[in-house]
Amino acid sequence: MRRVYVLNGPNLNRLGTREPEIYGSTTFADLIAACVAEGADLGLDVEVRQTNDESELIDWIHRAQDEQAPVVLNPAAFTHYSYALRDACAMLTVPLVEVHISNPASREEFRHHSVISAVATGTIAGFGIDSYRLGLRAVAAGLEG
Repeated sequence: MRRVYVLNGPNLNRLGTREPEIYGSTTFADLIAACVAEGADLGLDVEVRQTNDESELIDWIHRAQDEQAPVVLNPAAFTHYSYALRDACAMLTVPLVEVHISNPASREEFRHHSVISAVATGTIAGFGIDSYRLGLRAVAAGLEG
């Protein structure tokens, strides 16, 4: 099975309690289980990680590149301003799908711009936890093609 990293930025470890009106009631543990199950159905070995530390997230992107493992990335707040994360993502030669639980374009003005999108293979946003499932499907379809 092909390894795929599902990487998550700041505050996503607080799913289920953080602004449930925006992010829903699904916990981070539920997200992990959903991603692993979807990956298994697609023949992917999914590893889900979360950090509140920008440098750790960048190190994981580097590891994915070294391993040639595709990435599904929810950069969270780093989406809007982390040029260091953007530069790490730009180095990837494997598929990178940017995902968001909510639709950033329908939220506060500062969330409307992603520095990651321009270097991602594609972006999926606004479908709740299903954004991750759709991201994994997009990775699997890209690996087949």
